[in-house]
Amino acid sequence: MSSTLSPSTSLNNNTPINHNFPSSPKPRTLLKTLNFPFSIPSKLTLISPKSSTTTNYNELGLDEEMGQIKRLQNGSDVRGVAVEGEPGRKVNLTPPAVEAIAESFGEWVRDGLVKEKGRPSEDVRVSLGRDPRISGGSLSVAIFSGLGRAGCITYDMGLATTPACFMSTVLPLFSYDASIMMTASHLPYTRNGLKFFTKKGGLTSSEVEEICNKAALKYANRLTKVSTLLKTTPTRVDFMSVYAKHLRDIIKERVNHPHHYDTPLEGFQIIVNAGNGSGGFFTFDVLDKLGADTFGSLNLTPDGMFPNHIPNPEDEVAMSVTRTAVLETSADLGIVFDTDVDRSGVVDKNGNPINGDKLIALMAAIVLKEHPGSTIVTDARTSLALTRFITDRGGHHCLYRVGYRNVIDKGVQLNEDGVDAHLMMETSGHGALKENYFLDDGAYMVVKIIIEMVRMKLEGSNEGIGSLIKDLEEPLESVVLRMDILSEPKHAKAQAVEIIETFKTYVQEGRLAGWELDACGDCWVSDGCLVDSNDTPAPVDAQMYRAKVSNNENGQYGWLHIRQSIHNPNIAVNMQSSVLGGCLSMAQVFLDKFLIPSGMDKDLDFSQINKYAKNGSMS
Repeated sequence: MSSTLSPSTSLNNNTPINHNFPSSPKPRTLLKTLNFPFSIPSKLTLISPKSSTTTNYNELGLDEEMGQIKRLQNGSDVRGVAVEGEPGRKVNLTPPAVEAIAESFGEWVRDGLVKEKGRPSEDVRVSLGRDPRISGGSLSVAIFSGLGRAGCITYDMGLATTPACFMSTVLPLFSYDASIMMTASHLPYTRNGLKFFTKKGGLTSSEVEEICNKAALKYANRLTKVSTLLKTTPTRVDFMSVYAKHLRDIIKERVNHPHHYDTPLEGFQIIVNAGNGSGGFFTFDVLDKLGADTFGSLNLTPDGMFPNHIPNPEDEVAMSVTRTAVLETSADLGIVFDTDVDRSGVVDKNGNPINGDKLIALMAAIVLKEHPGSTIVTDARTSLALTRFITDRGGHHCLYRVGYRNVIDKGVQLNEDGVDAHLMMETSGHGALKENYFLDDGAYMVVKIIIEMVRMKLEGSNEGIGSLIKDLEEPLESVVLRMDILSEPKHAKAQAVEIIETFKTYVQEGRLAGWELDACGDCWVSDGCLVDSNDTPAPVDAQMYRAKVSNNENGQYGWLHIRQSIHNPNIAVNMQSSVLGGCLSMAQVFLDKFLIPSGMDKDLDFSQINKYAKNGSMS
């Protein structure tokens, strides 16, 4: 993999220059290369018997029009294809669809305020921010039009981050009733989406479903699909400057530098890789103003085509170029943001990428110093070694469903039930803290890391933040498989659920020897993955299960997690093993004892497996 930066890479002065760093050593990857006798294909294909490639959507009736809107729901978000450019994908996040959804959200907010205050609520105020995607302009007009239809007063934040949109509902002088962020996170430039907030935080999947259902009725019954004029012009506000000052103040107050309070980052060099998304503000309006040297920062110029790499802390290219910049400039820290800055990853002073389990471990180490005995909530794809890391520091580890909203909501519920849970993190980089409104804020996570880095230096340590996780073990083997479901969009989810429920039945009936549905503490796999056993379990937004796998020789040596993707029509299978060849063994059982006997083989293209088997090395 090349780590050479493109000529359009921007440094901290935001001016494009030609500057090529020397190639870095090949970065360590989270998924280790396994020397199996034959390779497991990284992608399999399941074909739904209901699949059709000849459907003419223009000839579909009311139900299908409503279905098009409902299928835009993506868990607790709305996402879709906003512009042409993806082979095999049609534009479905259109201005008419967005307008109907925005109007329904505005009505939902208004109705909620009526219930809360016991009287009609006037002057419902809603803000809108967006990332730099090329579809943002046209869709913004549709959102403001929809909110106007609902009688809302609107505020245009312009280029913003997802966490900032929520903060616009709580910080003084703004305190809007609700906010919308238009983004599709790390997905391609062709996509876009909506994230919704009130003062209580992000909406749940069931709340977004309610809004999309209302929007579907509006859309299907509206003769004129979209307004041509805005009833009221939105007020433009510069909230990002206020949000940046909020972050600066937190760093200054908590570092409380004995010599230069207002510039606590003097003497530190910090690289920011914004991925051409919305994260450049953190360089100019946070780090620079606190005295940090940010020379060498990357991709700070917003560009909705994301020309350099995917803006994603899980992306190997994003981590690799950041690592190179850190080593070339001898920086103290590298930061990688996703497009809308609700996720982040870091690179330590020695060039070690810290994301996934490592980022969770780093944040857990920091949080457990401040809150001994706290429960750390994560998704169910984290390693057994991470559990040991947390418990060795006196913490408790609660495994829960995959999905950042699921993980955060579990933390909220635990605190309501009297369990002290200060950190909720998913392996994707989404992380929320009790002290910060349970908000998944990538910039706030980095603020916590920077504060700890400065404190360590003030205490006389030169090791850097990477030393906090030096005893974290990595799984010996880790593999991800994906199975695409080829069907009409309206059947894909049901098909995935059917496959996953069949897997659950096979495990429960003992057809997979040594496999057992996993349990954790007071949670049990009964309706999803590690779901609450209390009287009011949270609703399932995507079907998933985790099975622990054992044999006589090694005891429990691994686990397999199967889940329905909420982003795409596919099923993801994650495996980890503490013994050599364990992932291959689990993959063979999954194929030979589940997929084939359950009848999936008639829909599965095995040519890939045969081809990889002959190659003799893993792709």
